[in-house]
Amino acid sequence: MRNAASMAASAPPQHRQGRLERVLVGGRGAPTVIRVLLQTTIGPDADDWCIDRFGMLRDFLSSARDADGKALFSVTARDRDPAGRPDTILSTLHESSFDELWLFAVDTGDGLRPEDCQGISLFRKRGGGLMVSRDHMDLGSSLCTLGGVGAAHHFHSKNQDPDESRRRIDDPHTSQILWPNYHSGANGDYQRVHVVGAPHPVLHDPVATDGLVHFLPAHPHEGSVSAPVHDAAARVILQGRSAVSGVTFNLAVAFEPSGDGGPAIAQSTFHHFCDYNWDVERGAPSFVSEKPGTEMKHFSEALRSTKQYVRNVALWLAGKLAA
Repeated sequence: MRNAASMAASAPPQHRQGRLERVLVGGRGAPTVIRVLLQTTIGPDADDWCIDRFGMLRDFLSSARDADGKALFSVTARDRDPAGRPDTILSTLHESSFDELWLFAVDTGDGLRPEDCQGISLFRKRGGGLMVSRDHMDLGSSLCTLGGVGAAHHFHSKNQDPDESRRRIDDPHTSQILWPNYHSGANGDYQRVHVVGAPHPVLHDPVATDGLVHFLPAHPHEGSVSAPVHDAAARVILQGRSAVSGVTFNLAVAFEPSGDGGPAIAQSTFHHFCDYNWDVERGAPSFVSEKPGTEMKHFSEALRSTKQYVRNVALWLAGKLAA
């Protein structure tokens, strides 16, 4: 087991926390609570990746405080309305008071209606922030109908990875799941992540000795993301490495605010934010067959690092994270 103490800064905890707040709180205007929408692309279903399975993320953001003890985020968490018609919130997101959307695409291809995509696109156009995640193969492929950030997500049958050498199976253990399916580890374990290029603000971690985020939850079959070739605002900021093949793969693509819209991140899998991957004792849908690990439970630094990343992203998407 890796030593958590080796990743911590030597300053006393209260000094580290003070420095953390000076780094994070900043940006546009006077401090105000950030309105966050966490939403899935399926209707309520207790035996699927419904919004209730992201409860730890919801509670963590809801409990976050600034240096003065004031709440940083107001969080709304919901599943989409029944399929077959526009979602009442997503289709009118641009008219809402939300500052950012964390979209968990857990559908098999029909999770977003054209009206939903238009609402999300107009929301980003007015400066709203997006965190858009999916999973393996074609899980979450409704994102292909979402302009801009949707182009960063590659699936088995839609918007395939432009690098043909990556159109191959990585995880050999769950045979019914085809590429993309990068195996970063078991659910319940963690992966060491690798910063790409100049460290992006969402990867800063004042508690770590080198000031960078080092860990995220692992997953046996992560999806594929890349920076769209024709979008100058996008770049890969974080990579992982397959525990099976040793192949590196992209974990996160950041879209800087531009004339095309507000900040956004395309994430390789929603499992980086899921209860089951933060704490396997929270359980998973009945169709999950892989044996889970226990590293996240026994190595607290991994969950702390993950929460630092989450906090950073939530602030950055709202323009409140100092570079």
